[in-house]
Amino acid sequence: MNILHLKYATEIAKTKSISKAAENLYMGQPNLSRAIKELEEHIGITIFKRTSKGITVTDDGEEFLRYARRIIAQVEQVEDIYINGKRKVQQFSVSVPRASYIADAFTEFSKEIKIGSPAEFFYKETNSMKTINNVLREDYNLGIVRYKSTFDEHYNIMFKDKKLVSETITEFSYVLITSETSPLARMDNITSQDLAEFIEVCHADPYVPSMPLIDVKKAELSESVDKRIYVFERASQMEILSRVPNTFMWVSPIPDETLKKYGLVEIQTSVDEKVYKDVLIYRNGYKLSELDERFISYLKKSRDIYISRLDKQPCLTSY
Repeated sequence: MNILHLKYATEIAKTKSISKAAENLYMGQPNLSRAIKELEEHIGITIFKRTSKGITVTDDGEEFLRYARRIIAQVEQVEDIYINGKRKVQQFSVSVPRASYIADAFTEFSKEIKIGSPAEFFYKETNSMKTINNVLREDYNLGIVRYKSTFDEHYNIMFKDKKLVSETITEFSYVLITSETSPLARMDNITSQDLAEFIEVCHADPYVPSMPLIDVKKAELSESVDKRIYVFERASQMEILSRVPNTFMWVSPIPDETLKKYGLVEIQTSVDEKVYKDVLIYRNGYKLSELDERFISYLKKSRDIYISRLDKQPCLTSY
């Protein structure tokens, strides 16, 4: 197998036609078919399924093509730098939970981009399962996984099995956020009964390794609430909380600027005292780049500002 085989396969997948791919590659169709057959025999999978309606990609083929496209892109990047004389690209990628203090760290870190050099920074907000897969597939170099501390054993077993390096960034209890016009914002001591008449905003894709989704939801969601809005994206959650006063959400501590921007308040309560962890992960053998180190520095600085401040505050509404 060589780089040409990878280019052949990706061109066929793109055109969905052996003849069209051969034309684009300036080669004969029989030669291209023979090359793909040799490739499939060499790696032991079927990449393409040939039908009367044309070419389709198999499940194994989809996985192979993801790797192939990544390898081709990396080879082209090396050629651009060392053969074509292009400037080296500043590259950084991280997959994270939907957390405002992490977003704040990334925003400050983004100021480090050198204006005179090309840059590609990737910031993906998603759940723990997808973050782990993103790092394992090498789509992202760094990941931050959030989970309840009682699930430590589940995650540590997975990190070990998947050969992932892990480092705890912080531990915290969730705070409640709601609109500054919400009745909750005027309560001194919120109880679970108080929340029963309100709508909880929560993320729709919780995950714990080796646990059914239904059990994870039971462990994560408030028992006293029967009205929920499930969201996947952090900006939408902020808009809902801001514009629908009878909503609330459990979150990691949020920067003051974000609270002011959306007209929200952050409240410490004794209703949900579960402890959560944010854990940095990356592949075993991966060497942290200078940009990785700088991002981690900003992350810890943001943690110290927004997470640590809770230790100094009484359990009251924060305006």
